[in-house]
Amino acid sequence: MPKSRILLLLLVPLLALTMAFRQAPLVNPDPIHVPAGLTDAQVAKAISSALIGRGWSVTAEKAGETDASLHLREHVARIAITYDASAVQVKYVDSENLKYEMKDGKPYIHKNYLGWIEYLVQDINRSLQLLTH
Repeated sequence: MPKSRILLLLLVPLLALTMAFRQAPLVNPDPIHVPAGLTDAQVAKAISSALIGRGWSVTAEKAGETDASLHLREHVARIAITYDASAVQVKYVDSENLKYEMKDGKPYIHKNYLGWIEYLVQDINRSLQLLTH
């Protein structure tokens, strides 16, 4: 067997293993505390500001809920953000080309998605805090 074929046979499992490390368990972030005294309109504005600042597009808005999507190259993520006077909750809705799949009854997704959501949650929290000063 030629050396190149042997090398290829050794590399294929390694590449498959490397691709698996790009996935992580999909966990929605903990609710974000809303500081006392903010109105629903202020909370909605803080959410929209954070979304736009991170490159997300607001796709729908109604009282207590904002839907948004993020398009990066060939990747698309969609989320729903619900809120009231006490908390903001960010939840995964669906995605394209982000390696979403169920394994043993648990959802997994490309780990970059988790970073995007972590930064968004930080920005929403920061926007809410700024409104109290």
